[in-house]
Amino acid sequence: MIHGVGVGVGVGHGNGHGNGNGSGGGSGTALEKTLRITEALAAFGGPHRLAELSAAAGIPKSSTYRILVSLVEQGYAVTDGEGSYGVGLRLRTLAAEISADRPEGIVELLEFLQKCTGQAVHLALRSGNALTYIRKIESVGSHRTSARVGMRVPLHATAIGKAVLAHLPPEEIEGVLRPLTGREGLADELRTVRELGYAVDDAEHERSVRCLGAPVFDRAGLPVGGVSLTTAASLNTRAELERFSPALLEAARGVQRLLQLGG
Repeated sequence: MIHGVGVGVGVGHGNGHGNGNGSGGGSGTALEKTLRITEALAAFGGPHRLAELSAAAGIPKSSTYRILVSLVEQGYAVTDGEGSYGVGLRLRTLAAEISADRPEGIVELLEFLQKCTGQAVHLALRSGNALTYIRKIESVGSHRTSARVGMRVPLHATAIGKAVLAHLPPEEIEGVLRPLTGREGLADELRTVRELGYAVDDAEHERSVRCLGAPVFDRAGLPVGGVSLTTAASLNTRAELERFSPALLEAARGVQRLLQLGG
């Protein structure tokens, strides 16, 4: 029996990975296909079925199966023999060695996210029904937010908090919502957060700012914190901010992976 991987990298490579000699999801060199399947294999929520891996990598099932067999033989993947595949010890060891060699990796990820988006970036960890900011990287512009390292905010009050709250066990969500006014509306919003993977603070906590927040999970699949992007409400509309959601989600998965390896 194999166990869930609990790490996340970007997948969704069904198109655009060709080698210039073809088009469509099945194109690419053998190396490109292997790398795409390896990325899909390591995606959060594993182990994964053959059909999932084939769809995520954009490679036909027959080719995906042949590559998986090779990865299992080399120790980069494991299988339960019933069609599910997970990350193997050899790949786990490689990831751990990279993480150990670059302990500053989380900060680098956050800095890269800030450079890609131009927005302020925050990392916060959960403590009961609140979050504590542990890292802040300012935006390139003159706008500054009130959030600061060490500051605690309620789970329901910010995008990063709602991203965490939405993925807690139902009884914990109910415990947070029960004393709040307008809890029905917030409960509906949390369902949307679970569907999208991220939460939005549309100038709710601070009238002058908009935020986008994504959760970070531990190995058991529980949210332990999150990553957020913050912009001046006068500079970016909600739709403009949400265009950064793919970059935010990718960065959150990277932070999650490093935290889990270090745990």
